[in-house]
Amino acid sequence: MSGRVHKSILNAEVNLIFYFLTLLLAFFSRRIFLDCLGAEFIGLTGTLGNILGYLNLVELGITASIGYFLFKPLQSNNRQEVQDILSLLGYLYNWIGCIILAGGVLISFFFPFIFSKAEFGLSIIYFAYYSFLGSSLIGYFINYRQIILSADQKNYLVAIYYQSANILKIILQIFLAYSYQNLYAWVGVEFLFGIIGCVILNWKINKEYPWLDVNKSRGRALLKQYPEIITKTKQVFIHKIKDFALIKSDELFIFFFVSLKMVAYYGNYMIVISKLISLFSAVTGSVGASIGNLVAEGDKEKMIKVFWEITTIHHTISAILCFSLYAFLEPFIALWLGSEYILDNRILILLIIFVYITNSRKSIDSFNYAHGLYADVWSAWAELIINVSITIVAGLKWGIIGILLGKIISLLAIVVFWKPYYLFTSGFKESVTIYWKGVIRNYVISFASFALAIYAIKYIPINPYQSLWEWALYAAFGMTIFLTIVFSATLLFAKGAKDSLSRIKNIRKK
Repeated sequence: MSGRVHKSILNAEVNLIFYFLTLLLAFFSRRIFLDCLGAEFIGLTGTLGNILGYLNLVELGITASIGYFLFKPLQSNNRQEVQDILSLLGYLYNWIGCIILAGGVLISFFFPFIFSKAEFGLSIIYFAYYSFLGSSLIGYFINYRQIILSADQKNYLVAIYYQSANILKIILQIFLAYSYQNLYAWVGVEFLFGIIGCVILNWKINKEYPWLDVNKSRGRALLKQYPEIITKTKQVFIHKIKDFALIKSDELFIFFFVSLKMVAYYGNYMIVISKLISLFSAVTGSVGASIGNLVAEGDKEKMIKVFWEITTIHHTISAILCFSLYAFLEPFIALWLGSEYILDNRILILLIIFVYITNSRKSIDSFNYAHGLYADVWSAWAELIINVSITIVAGLKWGIIGILLGKIISLLAIVVFWKPYYLFTSGFKESVTIYWKGVIRNYVISFASFALAIYAIKYIPINPYQSLWEWALYAAFGMTIFLTIVFSATLLFAKGAKDSLSRIKNIRKK
């Protein structure tokens, strides 16, 4: 087994272990936090997190650029170049951290106006905000070196130490929320464990790379040595603005167009969706650096072969996600939190479309990233303008439905059509017709399998709204039906499916 495949499998195994450890804890804690701290406070923390997300856009996409430039020196064991690149990152992050701190303080002056209708006093809002801001700044001033673990396919180390600290944090927050209902204590624990996680992770990096000598003071001089990093960063920056507006700003738009309480209701759905996505990302998300190393080798035939394997996997996973959400999410929400937390069914349908597009695109994104293809800044601006324009107009009229429509329409124009064209013409140097001849099969397989399974599960004689046990039985029968249909169709018709199956069999033998 190659080192690249071995690391990918190790990352996947560790991610899966921590996924299941945190899954039940996340749902249990959400219910405790809603009951003991209130939906208004949970909505507040989500809104503050998104405000900080806007500030973090100042990061300019430097992390993505640095990760791209680390692939080759890590592959060739060029330690000096690795140290130079991380020293440059440390220098840039020092400046970025200062800018975010200044911007964060400035924005906080407007909180009396932004949160004028909130049920809380400004003291807890400011305490929570500056605690979250402090946790964020730790990553810029201290924790920036962890990028080497990602580029070197050692994300399992981040998972082990970061997730262990996260589990302890949530357990302590559950105890404090249930016993004292103290908002300050809950926030204080959040900040404290941000520091603890940072200290532990840096200790592990020092053990893993004892030769790593990062000197931020050399960063200014190194800017001249690596001008392409700044060029690439400027390109990535535009894409990051677009990605944030599309994916991370939901709760802010809902806060402005609907209500703070609806932020929490929507957040309940997104917790379930994110956990499902995390389950599959725990397996597939570990291949990003592996693709970077593959592209660095320069074997185009091998690259395209792997591309089709990964594309088919992502489309199949997206179909599984969408079926699971449509068939089982609403009864789960009713049993978990209560039927009053169920949103309009049209919101669920739009969320499913959004989930399919954003998850099936990941193979395209991974290979564009590995090729360093960020020069299409016009596409980011176009997607952003389409998204924000439709969101503002439709959001004011239809609320959450309008916000989701803005996201989906912008994705169709750029992600579904432009990004594959850009990869095939500028990355693989092949006709995009090859892509569409292959990927159209995946769309047909996913849609047909979804429709057939939804029709079939109507005949399952179980009411999933009655109890968690009946919901689990209903889900088990439903998933068995869907998986039988989608896997059979994928193996028969999807490009790269048989190669993927052969690769899995070979890995298991080894």
